[in-house]
Amino acid sequence: MLPSREFEDLVKLISILRKECPWDRKQTHDSIKDNLIEEAYEAVEAIDEKNYEELSKELGDLLLHVIFHSKMASEEGQFSIDDVIFRLSDKLIRRHPHVFNDTKVKDSAEVASNWESIKLTEGKDSILDGIPKNMPGLIRAQRMQEKAANVGFDWAEWQLAWEKLNEEIDEWRESVASQDFENQREEFGDLLFSLVNVGRLLKLNAEDAIRLANKKFEERFKYIEKKLGENGKTITDSNLEEMDQYWNEAKKKQ
Repeated sequence: MLPSREFEDLVKLISILRKECPWDRKQTHDSIKDNLIEEAYEAVEAIDEKNYEELSKELGDLLLHVIFHSKMASEEGQFSIDDVIFRLSDKLIRRHPHVFNDTKVKDSAEVASNWESIKLTEGKDSILDGIPKNMPGLIRAQRMQEKAANVGFDWAEWQLAWEKLNEEIDEWRESVASQDFENQREEFGDLLFSLVNVGRLLKLNAEDAIRLANKKFEERFKYIEKKLGENGKTITDSNLEEMDQYWNEAKKKQ
């Protein structure tokens, strides 16, 4: 079998693997679910790095999982890849009445509001339904805030959210002084949630921001390790003063 650009050929290829490869044959939804998450993060990393050749590969890996899960489901008579495609197209058409029907909208904000209203007619009990509970906390906080904002539950301006942020800082400081761990954790969570809110109102993405901060820390700390290595030392042979010196050098280079 040769590589192809046709979707049907890819579905056929994965069906062959499912039948003839011992590893593919023994997989289940549960056994590869973490791989699906990993592939999604690899795609996000490629986007962050603006590496579009890599993004093309990672999107292919995600597509593999979509077809693979659909194939396993079809073997159990649950659904097929055709069902996946139909349900997606049905949802997109239904939730875009301003494109496929006579609904009039004035801007993207009204589109988002209509989207949430339509979801509630589809059997959702809350506009917050559908946000996975095991999604990374910063992403989930931002998505919940965005969905609430889509229906008008939001601060009028970021300065008002900033006042709430300062209030949460004071409450967390008080909880730290109380030495009550459970209260500290709760107030720290409230502080993070408020910080996400301020950033969102300033058009910042909390997860993007923390990934950037993590990347800077990683690069600077690895610079410390590199400089120490050039001097025949390891990180455990150093002290804070020496590490700070190299840290500041790394900052200047960045």
